[in-house]
Amino acid sequence: MAGNSLGTLFKITTFGESHGEAVGVVIDGCPPMLPIDIDFINAEMARRRPGQSALTTQRNESDEVQILSGIFEGKTTGAPIAIVIPNKDQRSQDYEAMKDVYRPSHADFTYQAKYGIRDYRGGGRSSARATAAVVAAGAIAKLLLQQQNISIQAYVNQVGTIEVPQPYSELDLSTTENNIVRCPHPETAKQMIALIEEAKTNGDSLGGCITCVVKNTPAGWGEPVFDKLQADLAKAMLTINATKGFEYGSGFAGTKLKGSQHNDSFISANGKVSTSTNHSGGIQGGISNGMDIYCKIAFKPTATIAQKQQTINKEGSAIDLEAKGRHDPCVLPRAVPIVEAMAALVLADHLLRAKTLQ
Repeated sequence: MAGNSLGTLFKITTFGESHGEAVGVVIDGCPPMLPIDIDFINAEMARRRPGQSALTTQRNESDEVQILSGIFEGKTTGAPIAIVIPNKDQRSQDYEAMKDVYRPSHADFTYQAKYGIRDYRGGGRSSARATAAVVAAGAIAKLLLQQQNISIQAYVNQVGTIEVPQPYSELDLSTTENNIVRCPHPETAKQMIALIEEAKTNGDSLGGCITCVVKNTPAGWGEPVFDKLQADLAKAMLTINATKGFEYGSGFAGTKLKGSQHNDSFISANGKVSTSTNHSGGIQGGISNGMDIYCKIAFKPTATIAQKQQTINKEGSAIDLEAKGRHDPCVLPRAVPIVEAMAALVLADHLLRAKTLQ
């Protein structure tokens, strides 16, 4: 199976299945002498872990990391960092009745078609359980970026048809963790929570969007052709389970503007170049320009629902499926730290690329 690695200089390779012994990651290229805050890493893991609220799957995993290599006396050594996160609350028996069934909008059929075999226990490698490893690696990338005063903050800005009515620049993003849906607009958060609870009661699910904001990225990060900064961000975000779309800056809304409305005029103040507006989303020509980088990622409704659905089995026979297992009625609250982790991994990689040019 190819495609388990991300990055060029700051490179990660993830491994493990939903119902295996553990999931984990190997980080290659992390610079030496980086102080590692284990409490910070575990706090990031806690934001993603299952069972954290009534809006998430009730699978009970503590998700505390075990670092096997690459750290000595609290600092990175420059050697590969190996991290494992044990799986302790698997209920593989919940999936026994579905081992020969193609669940609607899941990877069951495509994995079977490609490999001739699939781990039906929770989706195996295709499970969002694998994102625990991404968040662990992303926490270390965040620690590296914090040395450059770069901050990354994501939040839920849409669930179903309910959307935050203001742009990120008018919100207090420090309040994102104040509610279980991770929305920094309190009134909208209440509506989102009620909508997710209703979908859960009805055995259904919801999708929506997450906005991610990166502050203090210096100008000059990114490659101008095939490794554009926004292209690497898009690839990373679209590898997250259940993602359906990516946009940065003005995105699709920018197509409705004229050039005279959309262009970001350059200004200079206190010896620093910036722009009067930021429709570009902090990236021009594939390279950061020093303004805020902001993007939006769309997530589909969770594919596993409790309602009866029509599908087929491996023999091609039509059946009615009532899925078992523990699943999120909406993936968005737990996806916030995953989005941040992906952004951190991409930016850490481009940080090291930029340093090689100095």
